Amino acid sequence: MEDLDGRVAVVTGGASGVGKGLAKALLGEGCTVVLADVEAPALDATVAELSALGPVSGVVTDVSDAASVEALADRVYAEHGACHLLFNNAGVTSGGGGKPWEQEPNDWKWCLGVNVFGVVNGVLAFVPRMLESGEWGRVVNTSSGDGGFAPVPHASVYATSKAAVSCFTEALAQQLIAETDQVRAAVFYPSGGLLETGLWTAQRNRPAELARQKQREAARVTTIEDFKKAMAEAGRELKIMDVDELGRFCVEGIKEGRYIISHDLDDVAQMLHQRADAIGRGELPPLFMAEIS
Repeated sequence: MEDLDGRVAVVTGGASGVGKGLAKALLGEGCTVVLADVEAPALDATVAELSALGPVSGVVTDVSDAASVEALADRVYAEHGACHLLFNNAGVTSGGGGKPWEQEPNDWKWCLGVNVFGVVNGVLAFVPRMLESGEWGRVVNTSSGDGGFAPVPHASVYATSKAAVSCFTEALAQQLIAETDQVRAAVFYPSGGLLETGLWTAQRNRPAELARQKQREAARVTTIEDFKKAMAEAGRELKIMDVDELGRFCVEGIKEGRYIISHDLDDVAQMLHQRADAIGRGELPPLFMAEIS
């Protein structure tokens, strides 16, 4: 078990949801935590709330902007001299799902800008410095079972972005193993139940220049309450996962040295075997349905 006491941790998307849960868990381990988020008021409120738990600060950051993430790294190293734990966690949805041919270029630009380039920008800004320091370090990229384990037809843009995160993290992990004994990468799949987080209302942060250009029929499921209602109508019972518990689960996975940090991996393995069997027969794999996370 790795001791995290005294380590410096950076969490993107840290003002709410899973990022906030991670911050609480890290502070509980004795880490110094830097939260990065695009929402300044929410970031300030979270820093104020968590300050009683340990050393925590906030930096307004747009992870889709390489210069903004580079400025974050500059500030972290200027103020703390290190980054031992990098959580590339910020994420958005494309806006209500829908049919792939109904998605617009701006849906792709926004969702992949945050979910994929946000991870890439974090790696580009921090990993060279982490390697140069020669110190112990971990890069943890947040993916999702929606895309990370299998495509999801009703959320094609979001799932595509998370598939990219999983693929990129595996490449990163292999290259780090070849490069150093000190820095490693892991992929985190928020799991164990439905997450009541700001991801459901991510459109509040969508830049005006990336707004949708065409009107379309409103999606049936646009909020978490819509989703709960739809699942109830379908006779599916939902388990709600507490984000603080999820943050502790992720941090324990890091301490234990796991590469994949996820609940219910036996179920995932069974689903992947079904997909592999279908692919081996040259068939379309069976439909995978999961709660957005």
